[in-house]
Amino acid sequence: MTRGFLIDMDGVIYRGRNLIPGADNFINQLIARQVPFLFLTNNSQRTRRDVATRLVRMGVAAEEHHIFTCAMATARFLAQQKPGGTAFVIGEGGLLNALHSNGYAIVDHAPDYVVVGEGRTMTMEVVEAAVQMIVDGAKLIATNLDPNCPTAHGLRPGCGAIVAMLEAATGVRAFSVGKPSPVMMRAARKELHLRAEETTIIGDTMETDILGGVQLGYRTVLVLSGGTRREDLARYAYCPDVVLESIAELCGDGIFAGELAA
Repeated sequence: MTRGFLIDMDGVIYRGRNLIPGADNFINQLIARQVPFLFLTNNSQRTRRDVATRLVRMGVAAEEHHIFTCAMATARFLAQQKPGGTAFVIGEGGLLNALHSNGYAIVDHAPDYVVVGEGRTMTMEVVEAAVQMIVDGAKLIATNLDPNCPTAHGLRPGCGAIVAMLEAATGVRAFSVGKPSPVMMRAARKELHLRAEETTIIGDTMETDILGGVQLGYRTVLVLSGGTRREDLARYAYCPDVVLESIAELCGDGIFAGELAA
């Protein structure tokens, strides 16, 4: 059976600025054996070229076509829902670039959608403008609902935190496109031309990567090199198919035979 991989990055491939040992070897094996794979990220700030460049500088053999971001998923979704639409954006270059590439115009008055991603330059004036646009009828879209983002200096508010503020102010619930939404998870699988039973997702977070994989019938691999500890698993009503200390345990022929490839 053909098998491909959807791979989270932060906590799986790297932690902060440090490559997780063995991650580069695993990706090299996938490339050498021509196994299809994508890196998935719920960070909408960077373009796929930016993300690929960061991985290459860490020693991971990544190219642009290996990257699938929540900004890309969001822009494609909106282009299907309302081709040639308009958006007011709270976010940065990766999201703006994806929307432009999918035929969307960025406006500051009467948009079809208010689209929220990560942003470090958000002001209360921007939030107030977004609130009024939503009250006036613009639809609220979240690239993801992650409440925070890890940085080298700790945590900062994520897209989900900004969205929660807009939801509380307007009484309108956002539609989220990023992991674990099936919109992004299914789009990534289709990008690789795989069926659900041929797809394995590798992640470090139960609430996003593993939950999304379980809901869509993918094979799920949880690595403990990120934000989840083994003792945390007892709290969840669902469980991954495989639990590993890190992605290094997938190096070697074992990734194509035995339990993981079953």
